[in-house]
Amino acid sequence: MIELPHRDLPAEPDPVEGCDVCSALANQRAAAQGAGDASRVADCNVEMRRHPHPNRRRKR
Repeated sequence: MIELPHRDLPAEPDPVEGCDVCSALANQRAAAQGAGDASRVADCNVEMRRHPHPNRRRKR
């Protein structure tokens, strides 16, 4: 039997208020969650984390 280590997933990023890109990604993520598409949910989270905002520090 192979036992893999348990890894906690990072918290989902919050969309930045007033950012159309973040808002669209949050909507896509919600739709993907509703459809059970965990891969798309993860993709949206990655895109949201990487989306630049000049006056915002990234949470890691």
